[in-house]
Formats: sequence, structure tokens, C-alpha cells
Amino acid sequence: MFSCPVCGPKLSVCGIVISVWGIVMLSLMGVFLHIRSPAFFEDLPISEWESHEYKPDYINNMYSQASVNCFIAAGLYVAVLIFSVIQQRQNARASYVLS
Repeated sequence: MFSCPVCGPKLSVCGIVISVWGIVMLSLMGVFLHIRSPAFFEDLPISEWESHEYKPDYINNMYSQASVNCFIAAGLYVAVLIFSVIQQRQNARASYVLS
């Protein structure tokens, strides 16, 4: 395993904190978009709704697409969290060996 840390201890902790917050926030947004919460209606890209003859299926598809996008972004934050935890452990191991 590669034992040279890429990030320092403070950056890895910052990555952990931001990743946890991103996972929680985007997961909740994905759930609320999945249940079609009216609070997110203004955030949907509905510029082509007129060309679809104002059908509700278009809006439902936009909610579903936004929900999937939130879950994908939350998954990317999981990857950043895993990377940050690995970096934090490598930094802790390096500081323990040097002490």
C-alpha cells in the first residue's frame, strides 16, 4: 500500500467534515426530490415545459432526474470521505512513527 500521504492532517480532517455534511445534505435532498417536494419546484430545469404541452410527466421526470443527480453527488462525497479517512490514518501513522 502507498504509505506517503497526499494531504496533510488538517486538510484530511476538513475533507472528512465536508464529506459527511455533503453526504447528509445531498441524501436528504435526493429523498425530498424523490417524493416530489414542492419546495424544490423552482430548482427544476423546466424551460422546455411549454414544448411538452405542460404535461405533468415532464415535471415528474425532472424531479426524478434531479433526485438521481443528488444521489450520484452523494456517492462522490462517499468516495472523498473514504480518501480523506485513508489520508488521516496515514498521517496519524506517520506522526506516530516519527515521534
